[in-house]
Amino acid sequence: MASMRDWLKGPDSKVGRVVVVHCKAGKGRSGTAACSYLISEEGWVVEDALLRFTARRMRSGFGAGVSIPSQLRWVRYVDTWTKHRKLYLEGQVEVVEVYVWGLRDGVRVAVEGYIDEGRTIKNFHTFHRHERTILEIDEIDSTVTPAPNHEDSLPLPDTKAQAERVQRQDSSNNIEAGADAAIFRPSHPIVLPTNDINIDFERRNKAAYGWTMVTSIAHVWFNAFFEGRGPEQNGIADPEGRFEIAWENMDGIKGSARKGTKAFDRLAVLWRAVGDREKGGIKLPQIITEPKAGELVPETAAADWRTTENSISAANGKDLGLRTESPLSMGGSKASSLRSSGSSPLGKEEDHLVGVKTHGPDGEDFVELHAQGSPRGGERSDMVVSQPDLGLPKVASPEPTADIAEAGGISDGGMASISEKNEAKDG
Repeated sequence: MASMRDWLKGPDSKVGRVVVVHCKAGKGRSGTAACSYLISEEGWVVEDALLRFTARRMRSGFGAGVSIPSQLRWVRYVDTWTKHRKLYLEGQVEVVEVYVWGLRDGVRVAVEGYIDEGRTIKNFHTFHRHERTILEIDEIDSTVTPAPNHEDSLPLPDTKAQAERVQRQDSSNNIEAGADAAIFRPSHPIVLPTNDINIDFERRNKAAYGWTMVTSIAHVWFNAFFEGRGPEQNGIADPEGRFEIAWENMDGIKGSARKGTKAFDRLAVLWRAVGDREKGGIKLPQIITEPKAGELVPETAAADWRTTENSISAANGKDLGLRTESPLSMGGSKASSLRSSGSSPLGKEEDHLVGVKTHGPDGEDFVELHAQGSPRGGERSDMVVSQPDLGLPKVASPEPTADIAEAGGISDGGMASISEKNEAKDG
């Protein structure tokens, strides 16, 4: 956020500068970053920032621009961070227990987190059968008290239907017959190097000839510092806490809402901060504040974009369908996080660009081109893509390039410029 702010509005900024935000489709992660900038540096409220990004990035009827529950949760975190002096304390956190209501058969539960300055997602622990205790519903409800439905622990509803689902999140009275309630207690401490925690689920059913059928995939990210109300308490987060979520609000496959068949009803994660116990307190190793205008902004090295085993999350290779059974899947509740080996997915991968629109810096639509380079319904292929006048020659291209927002704006294949902030607020 500070580097974007300094580039656009800092002492050394120049007229005509833009910030280009990108990811795979220019939608979820790009939208999270763009909305976070509007909230933290331009004073936008959460709902207005999300609506503006959706209006500028998505075609009508295709839903919200930022729709993944965990990404919406992080937008809320940014809003909380902005309202409380932009202070963040990074520390180690331990996952103590995982409670699952309505657990179905064949579900694998794993704990993941970031390493390598956030460039890699690592599996820190996969629970095995001997770490799982099956209880009656009444027993587990008396063991852990359900979390209140406060907005910090829930994704921001982006539709009326989703808001109604969030209000009905407590599903303890809707357990299906035969489903179990379980407590997962690790045989050794699960300590993550940062406050970011991911709980990953995968459900498998046995098939013939050494194959298994993956029928459910879901996960959820949350941050212990924000869930522990660290910003609201002057940077001193609760030393322990609980995060709770319903199945309907979990993230799906590859950032979509698709999760397959229901694997459980409700989840609660008990965590605690890892501190210097000899000194009798919680010692958080790193205090992070936003650099002031003109100060040096620390930047991490770029992530390794190549598809190597150590540089990407296992979740990127997950999908529903047939998988080969492995020793890990046999020992870990019939499931594993191994990437597909000769998989046969149940359906085609969703098109991440469906519903995404592109347009020029002044809102004009780009001409949509065929894959061969000719415009739809036309005969010419030497189309000139609309560009702002930045003193550069017009570029002829067979395909529309990533558009450039007007001065002081953010470009994300159609992101609104920052200078349109007042227009959006007035509207």
